[in-house]
Amino acid sequence: MADSGTGIKELMAAETRASQIVAEARTGRGDRMKQAKVEAQSLIDAYRGEKQEEFNNMVLSTGGSQGNASAKLQAETAKEIKAMEVSFQKNAQKAIDVLLSKCCEVSLEVPTARVRSTQKNAGVVS
Repeated sequence: MADSGTGIKELMAAETRASQIVAEARTGRGDRMKQAKVEAQSLIDAYRGEKQEEFNNMVLSTGGSQGNASAKLQAETAKEIKAMEVSFQKNAQKAIDVLLSKCCEVSLEVPTARVRSTQKNAGVVS
């Protein structure tokens, strides 16, 4: 019986030691995961900084030409607006004359079909 008590104590000690080893492994694993996360974040930050620098250089190198393109577009737009205004001034009177001529043209002739229809309704035989 003494052997069984000793065996149980040894088993309990081994179980306790196993629990401690598992806990240490979990802690070590957590620490390794934290360290890997920190290292990965530093790599990400370095890569992001590098790409941001490339982007900034690209924007600076093309910024001047884009500014010129914008100024060129504004100049072309202003030129087209001026051409439209000149065309309007040139053709405004012609457009007014056409509209007035159409508004003032009044035909005083009664269509033949209307005359017949009126005569038929009035009972006049022609």
